[in-house]
Amino acid sequence: MIMKNYKYILIVCGLFFLLNNLNGQARYFDERYITTQHFINPVIINPGAVGGNVYHQIIGNYRNKWSTFPGAPKSYILSYDGPIGNRLGFGAMLVSDNNGALQTTKGQGTLSYTINTDTNKIGFGVSGEYIDHTVESGLLNDPFTDSDDPTLLGRLDGVRFFDVSFGIYGEYANSITYGLVLPGLASSQLDGDEGNFETEFSYIAHAGYIWDVEGYDLTVEPAIFVKQLQYVPLHLDISVLMKFLDEKLLGGISYTVGADERLGFALGTRVNGLNFSYTYNISRHDFQSYNNGSHEISVKLQLGRTDKKDMMDEAIEVEEMENIKSTKN
Repeated sequence: MIMKNYKYILIVCGLFFLLNNLNGQARYFDERYITTQHFINPVIINPGAVGGNVYHQIIGNYRNKWSTFPGAPKSYILSYDGPIGNRLGFGAMLVSDNNGALQTTKGQGTLSYTINTDTNKIGFGVSGEYIDHTVESGLLNDPFTDSDDPTLLGRLDGVRFFDVSFGIYGEYANSITYGLVLPGLASSQLDGDEGNFETEFSYIAHAGYIWDVEGYDLTVEPAIFVKQLQYVPLHLDISVLMKFLDEKLLGGISYTVGADERLGFALGTRVNGLNFSYTYNISRHDFQSYNNGSHEISVKLQLGRTDKKDMMDEAIEVEEMENIKSTKN
């Protein structure tokens, strides 16, 4: 049964890859590049991670890149995902990004299918994405801007795209994590008169390990992400995430090599189903001397989640009640 499902997934991937190569249109850039908390909240970038838990979760994310620099890029993400049936999951996401004069808005809906075996848990997700790129009209007042540029004038009303992306996210033997994202497998520009754009094959591949340190209430999760995204050079994100006290506290460090060489630090806490996480990144490039680094904050609400200890206590109580009932009978 599982092998049959894998065959269907491979066929779908092949069809999407063919559509991507036949279609010469693509959006400006991939919004998955703007977040640095994907190693904490993988659902932000990977459709395969949608609905992979028994609880529903809502994530609010804010990032201020190059803080203190005038007109610094700012982005906002609001995400929901959760199970909707046997092995099925649903997710929805809104993204708003302001980068100079370019404003990007994205709406995304995702369906996923998760397979659980004794040793492996793997989710497959397909997302439909509406993207709108708009140039601010105030740019025309800039003395260095050619206000008669037909390309610029054509972007004032926005350029819209519809993409279909695919993702796989899995965990093997409760210790190895892996994932693959294929963004924009099918990409179509909704404004047909705006011309064609060159397209690039994009992907995000990741592998990680979950190490429960014996004798300590500590989990260490090293991971590596390889990213080739639309109009973003190839780069690697290397991270180590540490979780303490039944995941009530977390800390981590990350380093990016390639498109944007940066060093990052992460801190977070969890109280039952309410999670807070903060990351700070500094770049090795000369431009770092003109800004105060990048700040990113996430608030995640996991509806129905309790601490592991509470869940274990509940399981013990249920088992004791069952034993009492069987004794009476």
